[in-house]
Amino acid sequence: MPRTTALDPLFTAVDSAAFTDRNLANLAAGTLAAVRVPGFLDAAPCAAALTAANRLPAADYDPARVPTRIVRFGPALNDYRDQDGRLDAGRYWHDAETARAAWQRAGMRPDPIAISLARLGSAWGAAVAPATIGGRAVFGGTLREINAGALVHYDDLNREFPTGLFDQEVLAQLAFNVWVAVPATGGATTVWRHRWEPADEQHRQAYGYRPEAVEHCQRVSLTPQLGDGLLFNPANFHAVEPNPTGRRIAFAFFLGLTTTGQLIAWS
Repeated sequence: MPRTTALDPLFTAVDSAAFTDRNLANLAAGTLAAVRVPGFLDAAPCAAALTAANRLPAADYDPARVPTRIVRFGPALNDYRDQDGRLDAGRYWHDAETARAAWQRAGMRPDPIAISLARLGSAWGAAVAPATIGGRAVFGGTLREINAGALVHYDDLNREFPTGLFDQEVLAQLAFNVWVAVPATGGATTVWRHRWEPADEQHRQAYGYRPEAVEHCQRVSLTPQLGDGLLFNPANFHAVEPNPTGRRIAFAFFLGLTTTGQLIAWS
């Protein structure tokens, strides 16, 4: 039985010359699917970032957990969640400090994460602050090379850590990506107008879900171009299409809109 027979006219992907506070508010409210800024980074900063990225100690995910190969650098909090929805703090903080040191050694100049956070803060009207746990700033900013695609999945901090995690209270979560290498074909990001519900668990597959979970849902797809910046609400189910050749490499982080109207960042 189809979940929907009519399209939501607001659930669209828009291209913009720059991110705006209205973009961020609409994404947080769930009325907009995605915002892309073509050429968010010029070719020269992309090339410099890619050169530095090749000096980072990236590694594959465990194939038992992530069946499609994804190369990553930088700890993501949901990789340190135990079965009770709590953070494995000792392992996380060790890996976060190790990653910070590696980032410094790589000589990331210009730094695509710093550039992105500064521009998003300017759009919002206040600087983006790091999320904190017990007053300690978490790691913010990862590198992901996804060439074999990523399963349909969602990201929602408040569901992943239901007893709370940050010192700040998060009302809405956004995902940001900027691409420093793109394939000639493939690699599209698709976002569906669907958020998790208990019935989805019948379609569970590894860390994500089989396509049947979203087969009747409205969607938008965006194929990345070099330097593109992309924001979307990751509580909506989303996936990455495989690319047959070339490399698809993005720097990424999450943004959170807090109860005090502040933007915070983490990965």
